Amino acid sequence: MLSDAVVDLMEERADVAIRTEPLRDSSLMIRKLGSTRMVVVASPAYLEQHGTPRHPGDLARHKGIGWTFQRAIGGWPFRNGDGVEEHMPPIIARPSNREAARLLALGGIGLARLARFQVEADIASDALMPVLEDVHPGGIEDIHADYLGGPSPLPARVRAFVDFMASQCRFPES
Repeated sequence: MLSDAVVDLMEERADVAIRTEPLRDSSLMIRKLGSTRMVVVASPAYLEQHGTPRHPGDLARHKGIGWTFQRAIGGWPFRNGDGVEEHMPPIIARPSNREAARLLALGGIGLARLARFQVEADIASDALMPVLEDVHPGGIEDIHADYLGGPSPLPARVRAFVDFMASQCRFPES
């Protein structure tokens, strides 16, 4: 299942979830797979039509791509002197996963904050443009596998999958 919704592993009878969100359930086992830097992007067509935001406060006059579920992070983090403040454009589209958000951004719908590894090829081909890079700290997000654990031995299928993911996943931070 491909969804950015937080799935209850026990309720959904799922073995493993790959997540970036901060965990709330301490009964889950966690294995870090990597980290990625986040980037705010928009298509050249969107920027041509709506202008390029020069300051985080400009986001209030732009269109944003959000999520269909409540995230733990309220806004997008931006540097302000020695601190960090959150800003987010008004959300006009709420896809249920990051790939759909990427496609909406490519289609010129609005600004999106996505994992750098996910949009690296789009940035390299100028299909998406990073914005506010000078004040956007990137927000490194850990990517991890969550799975049910406890006193009993871990099922071999779960151990094999998590070990495979850990050996194969490479998420550049830059």
